[in-house]
Amino acid sequence: MTELRFDDRVAVITGAGRGLGRAYALLLASRGAKVVVNDPGVSMQGEATDEGPAAEVVREIRDAGGDAVASTASVATPEGGQAIADDALQHYGRIDILIHNAGIVRRAPLAEMSVEDFETVLDVHLRGGFHVVRAAFPAMCKAGYGRIVLTASINALYGNQNVANYCVAKAGLIGLANVAALEGAAHGVKSNVIIPAAVTRMADGLDTSAYPPMQPELVAPAVGWLAHESCSVSGEMLIAIGGRMARAYATETPGVYQADWSIEQVAEQIDTIRNSSEPVVFPVVPSGHIDHLRYSFAMANTPDDPV
Repeated sequence: MTELRFDDRVAVITGAGRGLGRAYALLLASRGAKVVVNDPGVSMQGEATDEGPAAEVVREIRDAGGDAVASTASVATPEGGQAIADDALQHYGRIDILIHNAGIVRRAPLAEMSVEDFETVLDVHLRGGFHVVRAAFPAMCKAGYGRIVLTASINALYGNQNVANYCVAKAGLIGLANVAALEGAAHGVKSNVIIPAAVTRMADGLDTSAYPPMQPELVAPAVGWLAHESCSVSGEMLIAIGGRMARAYATETPGVYQADWSIEQVAEQIDTIRNSSEPVVFPVVPSGHIDHLRYSFAMANTPDDPV
């Protein structure tokens, strides 16, 4: 099998000083990518700063013969997002790959979560994703090429207790990735989501004793493929957890059409409405939103018995 390489490609990776981001940076650099290692070195709660983690990953890459520069700007502000993109453009003249991996966690039950803890987590994950995508996307479109990989979570798909802020932020990134996929399609820019699971600092305090091997390096190849020029999908989600890789996607049931509804009729028909024996899937690209509307409108325009 031919090795998939990244020679002459420039990759910007946020949260690359430790954990998953570090694994992504080391893998892409080992395959020839020039890497902007972004990490302000904050704690898992988003506090304090430390230039050490980003600098250490840069040193590892350079010691192995690769090319990398450190960036310690924060994704949490528009200015920080622009500074990260500018680091790539000033050092290397281009941005081919953007992997948004930066993240923090602040746990609290929904009934007790402070507004500050909610907003701070969204600042890094969700708004941070927008800040770096907004800064890099025009350069990618102008160049006619780009690969965007945003980091969601199984928490975005299924929820989890005590992390409403994290769940909301990760779900929002799926929407952002889909928009980038749709708007980037005409410009050679592909955008996808990685849904990773690995034992990193974010798992501190959790009982992981029953987990299988879940090192970040098990996730990195999925991200590498999504970031590669040979990536054949856009607007999709890949799961990588403990050696398992899978695709996640939104589905609908065929549904039921009636020209008019009462609450009682919804109750009577709910089993049929929810019947998932024949799932309906609308791929994001090229026109999932429109395809959904067409499917639904076709029922309304067919004056036959209820479907």
